[in-house]
Amino acid sequence: MEYLKIIGNKKISGEVSISGAKNAALPLIASTILGKNKITINNLPNVADINTFLKLISKLGGTFQKDKNSATIDTSTINNTTATYDIVKTMRASILVLGPLLARFGHCEVSLPGGCAIGQRPVDLHLKALEQMGANIEILQGYIKATAPEGLKGAKIVFDKVTVGGTENIVMAAALANGITTIINAAKEPEIVQLCEVIQSAGVKIDGIGTSKIVIEGTNGKLLDIKPFSVIPDRIEAGTYMCAAAITNQKLTIKNIIPSHLEAVISKLEEMNFEVLQTQNSVTILPTQDIKPVNIITTEYPGFPTDMQAQFMALATQANGTSTIDERLFENRFMHVSELLRLGAEIHLNGNIATIIGKKDSLSGTDVMATDLRASSALVLAALVAHGETNIHRIYHLDRGYENLEEKLINIGADVKRLKES
Repeated sequence: MEYLKIIGNKKISGEVSISGAKNAALPLIASTILGKNKITINNLPNVADINTFLKLISKLGGTFQKDKNSATIDTSTINNTTATYDIVKTMRASILVLGPLLARFGHCEVSLPGGCAIGQRPVDLHLKALEQMGANIEILQGYIKATAPEGLKGAKIVFDKVTVGGTENIVMAAALANGITTIINAAKEPEIVQLCEVIQSAGVKIDGIGTSKIVIEGTNGKLLDIKPFSVIPDRIEAGTYMCAAAITNQKLTIKNIIPSHLEAVISKLEEMNFEVLQTQNSVTILPTQDIKPVNIITTEYPGFPTDMQAQFMALATQANGTSTIDERLFENRFMHVSELLRLGAEIHLNGNIATIIGKKDSLSGTDVMATDLRASSALVLAALVAHGETNIHRIYHLDRGYENLEEKLINIGADVKRLKES
C-alpha cells in the first residue's frame, strides 16, 4: 500500500490543468451500452474508477481500447447482462448499467451496491422509476433482477427527492424506451447535462436539458449512433485546487475548466475574502490579507456541492473566526473531522452541523488516514499548511478520483512524495 508524505508551508504558484470529470465519464461510459457503433470518448481522467468501469464493460462482453486519456468502446459484442458483486462492491457507480442494459436487452442482473463510507445511497428511486416504465424487479440473493419482456415504455417519473444516479439511469433507459418519458424533479448537474447532450446528438429527442423537467422521446429499441465526444472538466477537482490556493493563501491559476459549473464554490471563496479572476476557461485565485469565516449548507446543484464540503472544512481551519458547515445530503460525511483534529484543527460536531474555529498556522503534521475520496483531499489540503511532515495513509481513495495528484501539486511548488508503506 502507498501513502503520501507532505512537507507543509511551501509556497505554491503557477497553474494547474484540470482533467476530465470522473462523475461525468462514468454515466457516459454506461451510455455506450445504448450504442450500435464503436464510440470514442476523449478527455477521460486516468483514475481508478474509470478503469474499473471499463473492466465492467469488458466483463459484460464489450471491448475497449484505451490510451492514457481516451478510450474507444464497442458494446455490440455484449453477451452477458450480469454486473457481478466483485466489481459493484468497489464502485457504486456500477449501478448505472442497470438502465441501459434493461432498455437494450429486456433483462439484467446487477448486484446491489450496498452501503458506502459516506452514508446510505439507496437505489430504491431507480427501481421504482423502472417499474413505472414496465419493468418487473425482484431482489434475490443480493442482486437486482430486472426484466422487461415487452421493452420499457415511456412514463411520467416523479422523483420523491433529487437523485443524480437515478436521473442518469432513467435518462438512459428512456432513450431506448417506447414512447415519451417525462422526468420530474430531475437532477441538474453538469454531468447530467452532458449525458443528455450526448444522447441527444445521437438522434434522441430530449427537451428540458439542464432543468428539473426532462422529456425524452425513446427510439423503441433502436440502438443509437453515438458520435465521438470529450468529457467535460472535473468541477470538483477544480474546486479542490482552488482551495489549495486559498488555504496556502497563494496566487494560483486553474485552467481547462468551465467557471459557470463552479459558481457556488467561487461565491464561497469570495465570501472568504478571496478575489477570483475569471476567463472563459480558467480562474485565478489571489491571496488575501484576511481569510474570513464562512457558513456553508450543502445541497443539490446549482447549490454548494457536498463533494466540496471536506475541502472547505480544511480551508476554514485557516480562517480568522468561526465557520459552520451544514451537511444535508449524506449522514456520515464528517469522517475527515477526526483526522483534521489529529492535525490540530478545532472542530465541533452537532449532528449534521460542523463548527470550525479557524486560526491561521494552527495545524501540525502527523500521521492521518484517508476514509473516502473527498475526505482524502481535505487531508492533502490541510497538510499543505501544517507545520512539518504529514503522512496520509490509504491514498487509494484519492486515486479513485484525482489524476496525477502529486505531480500536479509538485508542479506548483508543493513538497509531496508517494511512498510505499514499510
